[in-house]
Amino acid sequence: MELMAPCHFGMESILKKEITDLGYDVTDVTDGRVTFAGDEEALCRANIGLRTAERVLLKIGSFHAESFEELFQGTRSLPWEDYIPVDGRFWVTKAASVKSRLFSPSDIQSIMKKAMVERMKEVYGISWFQETGADYPVRVFLYKDQVSVALDTTGESLHKRGYRKLAAKAPIAENLAAGLIALTPWREDRILVDPFCGSGTIPIEAALMAAHMAPGMHRAFLAQGWSHLIPKRVWDDAYEEAREDVRQAEHCDIQGYDIDPKMVEIARANAKAAGVEQMIHFQVRPVSQLSHSKKYGFIITNPPYGERLEEKETLPALYRELWEQYQKLDSWSLYFITSLEDVEKIMGRKADKNRKIYNGMIKTWYYQYLGPKPPRRTNLDR
Repeated sequence: MELMAPCHFGMESILKKEITDLGYDVTDVTDGRVTFAGDEEALCRANIGLRTAERVLLKIGSFHAESFEELFQGTRSLPWEDYIPVDGRFWVTKAASVKSRLFSPSDIQSIMKKAMVERMKEVYGISWFQETGADYPVRVFLYKDQVSVALDTTGESLHKRGYRKLAAKAPIAENLAAGLIALTPWREDRILVDPFCGSGTIPIEAALMAAHMAPGMHRAFLAQGWSHLIPKRVWDDAYEEAREDVRQAEHCDIQGYDIDPKMVEIARANAKAAGVEQMIHFQVRPVSQLSHSKKYGFIITNPPYGERLEEKETLPALYRELWEQYQKLDSWSLYFITSLEDVEKIMGRKADKNRKIYNGMIKTWYYQYLGPKPPRRTNLDR
């Protein structure tokens, strides 16, 4: 199978490493998408195990199309009957077009659906499809008139792990939070503090990583209904592997602070739902009281952006407060994502690294102020 995993723009390298670590060969990396080769087991393991992907797509085929007629014929030529049974419910759920002559999503969706029906009418010898069976949503990407067609195996986006029952006003997506952590050298034996934790997403994702808990081990996926393509035992084996991989993360120091007591309550509830409440210390604390006695810790956070004008006026003081408290810490590193411009001027120092990442449709920057590495531990220290 050829599998495709979309992700946040700017997270492609992290997702590529995840897929490679799972044991699969990456065949292509484009903006916001990583393609890899794998079998039915790979499809299941990727859905359960990938932290930074949006979903896992099963590629049906690709072709060139500059007109709607070419789009119709190209879609009709694909072997839909190999994937969708006679009672399957199928539709084109999303069409995206970049630098292509065909750009109207609604027209692309309508024409492709007609072409799929025509193909399957001939193959199955019927003129009407009841569509009472499992769902088979189709996603199509057009780039420079090259059409890539795939089935969505995931259903609800992979960022929905199932633990976040309650959220802040503008929560960071779980897969983006995991990606931000993966872009740092943080490991479970190092301190991690999020002083703007909101509903707890960054600390919870860090705890899941520390405990080797697969992000999708407690949720279901759309392709579990495709028993003719993926036997139930393959899913069962993938879930069992995820359960066996969980380990006790000892000496883990993860903390989340927020000025709002309600947010701290929500964060604790979400951590409990994720099964990591014992690994995280949540506390009501303003950023002005950010402190820690130990060395070599990490601040990884998603501070307020101030999308409303009146909020933006107060943000420079908040960011300056974060910087002042960070400077009091001994040998720490600071990582934060924001859409606020001129942050480095507010901080008074240029970041060591800066990465552009799209948080949904919002262009953001991931500022990275790197602290010194701790001394290498010897066997006597262990």
